Amino acid sequence: MATEPKVFIPDREIDCIGLFCPMPIVKSREAILLMRPGELLAMLSDDPTSDADMRSWCKITAHELVEVSREGGVYRFLVRKTR
Repeated sequence: MATEPKVFIPDREIDCIGLFCPMPIVKSREAILLMRPGELLAMLSDDPTSDADMRSWCKITAHELVEVSREGGVYRFLVRKTR
């Protein structure tokens, strides 16, 4: 029996397309500060370094990187605020 893929509905979404390091991380940090623990942030970025940057930032800040997807040259990150 196949299981349905999980659909995550973000509480906040930010568009960082056209911004380059370190701005996607800076904007993510600013957005997540306004959120409550457990809420989801979706961040869009076309910066090729954003994948490694977001993974590192989530590890350092202990926020949960729930999902990373890429369509064309645009990444979509889902981050759950943990604290």
